[in-house]
Amino acid sequence: MKKSVLAAILSASLLSATFAITTPNAQASDINFPHIETIGTSQILVKADMAELNVEVVTEAKTPSDAKAGSDKAVADFIDRLTKAGVKREQIQSANLQLYPNHIYDPQTRTNNKVGYKASRKVTVTITELDKLNDILDSALAQGINRINNIAFKSSKEAELVEEARLLAIKDAQHKAKSLAQGFGERLAGVWEIRYFDQRPIQPVMYQMEASAKANVAESYQEAQMTISDRVEVVYRLK
Repeated sequence: MKKSVLAAILSASLLSATFAITTPNAQASDINFPHIETIGTSQILVKADMAELNVEVVTEAKTPSDAKAGSDKAVADFIDRLTKAGVKREQIQSANLQLYPNHIYDPQTRTNNKVGYKASRKVTVTITELDKLNDILDSALAQGINRINNIAFKSSKEAELVEEARLLAIKDAQHKAKSLAQGFGERLAGVWEIRYFDQRPIQPVMYQMEASAKANVAESYQEAQMTISDRVEVVYRLK
């Protein structure tokens, strides 16, 4: 997978690090020995190779059973097309159903009048071959799916990339500490403390669209990219 490191991983920038030397008599710090504190960061830009598609069908009818039947048929036809196109059944989630009365507001009487029922079902599809995405969208619309909620682009190697970002952040902290110590004529004596907190869950690239905008999808998904970053804080002793 092609990827580029956006952050200056092996940078000696002083802006991302804190230099602090204290004496045993110092009271302002809990660390009462000479030390350097650095913050290592990393950021990787990755081209997405899979997507999670969330679509929905909303049907209206006079009775709740008819509304449900119309929604169920659209979902069943869509799933049938997906499986014939090579999408595995475990990559399709479609078990939800919402059914509620459909009202129209009458401004003269200032009342909501029930005119029937609405049924709504969502389908989430994990697409591992992005070249099939546009055809799947067309298929969804052809089978009565009338709302495309969003497309979340992801990477199939997310776990590996998270680990890579963490190691790059560690190297960044190490390099900054060595550079700072040498610049001030000091030497590192080893790591005293490591502060690390799991980063927020990786946010996939989101693409929202209306059903009428499907013609723009083919161009947008091919260049979809996501960012994976990490951060670590390290306290080094000075000799």
